[in-house]
Amino acid sequence: MTTIITATYALPQMSSLPVNGPDPVRASVSHLLTRAYSLPCSTTAQAFMQIVQPTSRFQLALDVLLPLLDPISPCELAQRILASFLLYSLYAPHPIAINPFKSVLYTTFTEEREKAVNVAHTGGVSPNEQLIWVLWKILKGDGNDIGPYSPSTLARSPLPPKLRATNLLLDEELYNDNDIEETPYSNTDDSQSISELSDTSGSAEEEQYVTPEEDARNETIAKAMKLLLAARERVLTLSEQRFIIPTMPALAASKMITNLDLAPLISNNPTIAHPLFVALLTASDETNLPSPFLDILPFLAPTLSTFDLMGRLLRDATPVGAGTGINVGEIVRAEILGRFIHESINWLDQAEKQEREGLISDDRFAVGVQNLCRFYHSLIKLSIVNPTRDAEAAEMTHFSLRNARFEEANALYRALVASK
Repeated sequence: MTTIITATYALPQMSSLPVNGPDPVRASVSHLLTRAYSLPCSTTAQAFMQIVQPTSRFQLALDVLLPLLDPISPCELAQRILASFLLYSLYAPHPIAINPFKSVLYTTFTEEREKAVNVAHTGGVSPNEQLIWVLWKILKGDGNDIGPYSPSTLARSPLPPKLRATNLLLDEELYNDNDIEETPYSNTDDSQSISELSDTSGSAEEEQYVTPEEDARNETIAKAMKLLLAARERVLTLSEQRFIIPTMPALAASKMITNLDLAPLISNNPTIAHPLFVALLTASDETNLPSPFLDILPFLAPTLSTFDLMGRLLRDATPVGAGTGINVGEIVRAEILGRFIHESINWLDQAEKQEREGLISDDRFAVGVQNLCRFYHSLIKLSIVNPTRDAEAAEMTHFSLRNARFEEANALYRALVASK
């Protein structure tokens, strides 16, 4: 098995395989890997297990994780640390000696250690010291000690002198005999745990262990993240929606969600879009308002699901930002509604033009006009907007007059004129 892995790893085309190809599993893994550096390594490993079926994990590790471990081009240290832990975690229940990626991990360890030792001889400190230490812990059979810490924390935590690369040794003969984890190390440095890293670094986190409760929570978040990724492609079942909605604050806090995820999710699953947006907004602080996630809202197509989401957000009184004194509805009203109305009108004007030119044959323009006018009329009735003061009221007055042949537009125009 070792020979097979080494030979496969040497193939140059592995590093050029597209991760964001048509395969949704690879796309989900790519999404996970690019946003997991602030999460505990164990949480990311559980998410990886949730996304990838057992029969596909080995091949996906060959195609995606190995190129990250020893890339041709420069790679972030946190990314290499995460790839190392994932390769270990795939077979974590078993001794490291039977992990099929052991030879690659060991080869990487020896190559990186040699580089670091050369730098140390010139009086410097190699930037890959933390990766060497992580690989050393894994190959010693202590990889679980790394689980509670995030790759970014491990990458930026300075190492004490006794954990520098020059002091981290593995017996090659014992490695070749597959006995690394059974070797009684007498060197006191070899018995050092991850707590020494925490104790000597002001930026490192306190020593921690994964309790059963934390493990269950991490598993829940991993499953929820898998469902959130699936929600971009299909409508979630009722049981899936009931499971994911309570996890929204944790998903938002993970910082793994991007603007690109939101538009398809809103289209397929508007029911979960509202609690997700509330969680994203309340995860912000007073220095990060308005949230960048709001930028997606003005450019959504004026469909029923979009209007339903906007209406829910505008009526939401959940406080946003510590000490700001504002809520979700107020920030959406102040920052988004005017742009949303403007972009909706532009979208409908374009649809009307395409309809006249024969480019479309459906009723998206007529339905869109009716829905937009109903939406704005309801905002007036709820006193969310004031047609005598709000700038978008003038734009809606012109729009409803131009489309007064539709009953909803006619009713809105009369309401707007009567309020003057």
